[in-house]
Amino acid sequence: MSSRVFFDSKLPEVKLVGAINDPYDLSVATARTCYSSKGIISVEEVSQDEKSKMLRDRIAASTLEAGHLTTRQHAHFVFAMSHVSRSFIWSFLHSHPFYNSEQVSQRYVKVKEGHMTIPKLTGSARELYQKILNLQMSAYLQLIERLQPVVREEYFKIFKNRKWEKRWLSVVEKKTYEIARYVLPIATHAYLYHTVSALTLLRYAKMCEMGDVPTEQRYVVGRMVAEVLKHDPEFEKELREPIEATEEFSWLSMAAPSASENQFVKEFDEVLKGKVSALIDSSSQAEKTLAHAVRTVLAQPKQVLPDEAAIELVLNPHKNKILSNTLNVMTFSKITRALHSVHFTFQKKLSHTADSQDQRHRMTPAARPLLSLHYRGIPDVMTPKLMTMVPKAHSLYEDVVDQTVQGINTLLKEGVSFEKAHYLLPNAWAIRLVESGDLLNWHHKWKLRTCYTAQDEIFYASVQELLEVERRFPLISKYIQAPCFVRKLAQVKPYCPEGDRFCGVPVWNLPITAYERII
Repeated sequence: MSSRVFFDSKLPEVKLVGAINDPYDLSVATARTCYSSKGIISVEEVSQDEKSKMLRDRIAASTLEAGHLTTRQHAHFVFAMSHVSRSFIWSFLHSHPFYNSEQVSQRYVKVKEGHMTIPKLTGSARELYQKILNLQMSAYLQLIERLQPVVREEYFKIFKNRKWEKRWLSVVEKKTYEIARYVLPIATHAYLYHTVSALTLLRYAKMCEMGDVPTEQRYVVGRMVAEVLKHDPEFEKELREPIEATEEFSWLSMAAPSASENQFVKEFDEVLKGKVSALIDSSSQAEKTLAHAVRTVLAQPKQVLPDEAAIELVLNPHKNKILSNTLNVMTFSKITRALHSVHFTFQKKLSHTADSQDQRHRMTPAARPLLSLHYRGIPDVMTPKLMTMVPKAHSLYEDVVDQTVQGINTLLKEGVSFEKAHYLLPNAWAIRLVESGDLLNWHHKWKLRTCYTAQDEIFYASVQELLEVERRFPLISKYIQAPCFVRKLAQVKPYCPEGDRFCGVPVWNLPITAYERII
């Protein structure tokens, strides 16, 4: 389907704003250098005459066909994007580890009316879709107003010495955005800088038919490729046809959700037992394995460096001050790389908006759902704690979620594809996932996300995860908490590295069991 036929709203905009020169030639120059006896092969050499160009094209084709792909990682492209949906970003752009993005935050920037993806619809379907969008936007603005008194009260309860000045009231208002946004649809537009290597762009072109939003994916990836071809027409020689026939496609062609899918949700949620994250697998002897890895780095026998001492050496910030460094240089330390030896897997349930932030932790990757296979036609959302504290806000929120689901169901009954209807799903929609990673990367995530300024759901998920680790592996968990706690142990001042963004609570003095917050 043509993207211009699919979209009724503004088409996504993509502009190449930064790039390595001659990416195609560069990939061949790096490949030839691997086998060069005369030193570095320059980019200019690989296309200096017809004979060189023939060799260049032969090497490029053969290395691509054989899967020798690292040569395509040297060239990078920086794209400026706008009018792309939150659904597309979650489902495609941020579904893998090989990118960098800086996008507008719904936590700190108020969403404006009219910035939504609207697929091409006709008649009553078009009217209903727009009606739901209007309903969600109106509720968002109302929730900001209804939540502000409680947020303001909590804020000035924490910061007793701050006056009701404009700059602090602005902070209060931003904290309401974080909660009010739960009612907004995943059709909401975002704008961002997105940087990928030539290799990742080739993978985009290959995989753009996959997942929840293939039409938007095809269009955006097509624009990215077109921008690069203007920069270097030779890059076209690297492109291959998209993959269409996959196992996922066969499952996506299934009929409407059945009892088996309801059973899946029941089984999944039973494991969580009312929590948002549960430890379902880990290195069976995590403490012993970690200690052994540390001893291996230092060539010390267990008699000299027993398990507890070895673990303290790598995890206690007082001894391993690398852990408190905000540049995140842990992978450059041989002792700290011992944390790679231990793994944890968690089963989790987060809202779409929280998981969109959670997935930015690319080194704790997750198995995330195909939305159409999880949709059951009933409200299935996460509700922020603050929302439940304001009855007028909570009732509005639940009402809009109910009407949204009813609207989606009506669209589906009228023959609208799930791809088009799903854009109305609220940010609050529950995402069930399985997330895994090694201790080095969990450490980084837990340290950042147990900060009181972290997104609410991810904060509580991280606290629950650390408590589960503490129950099974207390020697590992005892040194992992918020950044200020780590910096205090490392004797780095100020304990809080956030400056004006300080949460107002001396979290560095709290045990993880006491971590509790409202805003």
